[in-house]
Amino acid sequence: MLTRFVLRVLAALLVCLAVLVTGCSSGSGGEAETSAPAWAHGMPTVPADRLPAEARRTLRLIDDGGPFPYAKDGSVFGNFEGELPKRRRGHYREYTVPTPGERDRGARRIVTGSGGETYYTDDHYTSFKAVLR
Repeated sequence: MLTRFVLRVLAALLVCLAVLVTGCSSGSGGEAETSAPAWAHGMPTVPADRLPAEARRTLRLIDDGGPFPYAKDGSVFGNFEGELPKRRRGHYREYTVPTPGERDRGARRIVTGSGGETYYTDDHYTSFKAVLR
């Protein structure tokens, strides 16, 4: 009788331990939803310090106001793919993130919004992650 009770308690403890180890958050990119700003709600996220080194350098250039290595850096991003929230034209600006080994601008970009939003894409606008800064 005591053995059944002990087994049930152990089973319950194992279930609790499994829940604690795996976590309860459904946040994207390993971040809890509550830690992301409202503009990033429902999107995958990435902390700025987890971006590739080239993307972190591009962020510093954006923060410093340039100079930028590509003529198109800082140009209006039209969001024609519709992957980012719909905003008026001119809200978003795009910046090249150099890709080692690429002869042209490559596929990586940082897109910023006039409301302080920052997004990263490594697949030429097919998908984005909200950058947590």
